[in-house]
Formats: sequence, C-alpha cells, structure tokens
Amino acid sequence: MPVGLLTLELHIPDAQSLKDKRQVLRSLKDRLRRDFNVAVAELEHHDVWQRSVVGVVTISNEEKHLNEVLQKVLDEADGILGSILIHQAVEII
Repeated sequence: MPVGLLTLELHIPDAQSLKDKRQVLRSLKDRLRRDFNVAVAELEHHDVWQRSVVGVVTISNEEKHLNEVLQKVLDEADGILGSILIHQAVEII
C-alpha cells in the first residue's frame, strides 16, 4: 500500500518570534487537515523563527489517487502561503 509524502519548505520573513511562526504553521496545518484529511507536522527547524519544513502524509491503495490528493494539497498550500513557500517535493513510498 503506497504512502504519499509532500514536503514543504517555508521561509517566513515577517516572523519576529516563534509565536509568529507557529501562528502561520497552525493555520496551514488546521486547514489542510480539515480540507484533505491528511497528517501534517513540522519536520525541521523547530527553534528557528523564519524557517520551517512541513510534511504532509496520506495513504491510499492507488498511487494515482495519492498523486491527485497531494497535488490538491500543494495547490491549497501554495494559495495559503504564497511567496513563503520556497520549495516542495513529493515522494511515493
């Protein structure tokens, strides 16, 4: 059974504290979880104010379905984040 992983690298230039960064991340995570029923977590740079790597994971019995879901998630994340999304990668495991 394939697992899909979408990795989003963020640069949040307006964050002046961890609280500012966590507000951006909480909004993103809550929306993606609610709209797409995926697991979302910060993977790297936990103590850095302006950087983050977020992982989004989903599972399906078809690889095609995984790609479709992760593409929709990426489109939504891009709309939410705009220019602070600096890199993304999709892996099927």
